[in-house]
Amino acid sequence: MTLTLLGGLALLALVDSTSFGTLLIPIWLMLAPGRVRVGRILVFLGTVATFYFVLGLLLVAGVARFADDISDALETTPVRIVQLVLGLVLLAAGLRIGSAKSTEPSGRLLRWRERAVGDHGSVGGLMALALTAVLIEAASMVPYLAAIGLIGTADVSWPTTVAVLVGYCLVMVLPALVLLGGRIGAARLVEPLLQKVNGWMERTGRENTAWVLGIVGVLIAANALDGLGVLGG
Repeated sequence: MTLTLLGGLALLALVDSTSFGTLLIPIWLMLAPGRVRVGRILVFLGTVATFYFVLGLLLVAGVARFADDISDALETTPVRIVQLVLGLVLLAAGLRIGSAKSTEPSGRLLRWRERAVGDHGSVGGLMALALTAVLIEAASMVPYLAAIGLIGTADVSWPTTVAVLVGYCLVMVLPALVLLGGRIGAARLVEPLLQKVNGWMERTGRENTAWVLGIVGVLIAANALDGLGVLGG
């Protein structure tokens, strides 16, 4: 494995490190009222990194070899209809969330954070939050999939592949870990930045969720319609 390849992978990992699940949510958790729950935040980041690591192992190990068979199965009409229904449901959910009136726009987000890192929060709730974040991001895993392609086509041993994937996932969560260290050791310097991000998330949480659901729903439904020949010329 060349330095050029490693540099490219590091760059892709840094791009992944700025995503919703690897940076924004950890910052949001760091600002929960009370003392910083370092262990809880590390569990969150560990869950995200483990998910990506396992996914990478599966892809590199040869799951992609079955892509043709999976593609053939997905081309059937019943599957396309189910896909269309799923897309429409997600779109409707996005529209409903976006148009709903609320006197407490950040209430749900705050309760979710309380369940994750509050005094009565559970590790299970925290892991569920982490998995939800990465599943929401599944439609935009372009940098990660590009990295998997580079690793898969490189002529390297299996232990090297595992080591590279571990390194990639560590780089993904590194910025959040650095900010966590700053939040603990230099709170006055780091907290203003964290507060700005936190304020933005609390103000726009409902709208962001609506946009994510709506866009993913439209993409899924459009792909289904295209597969059914509705959009084809």
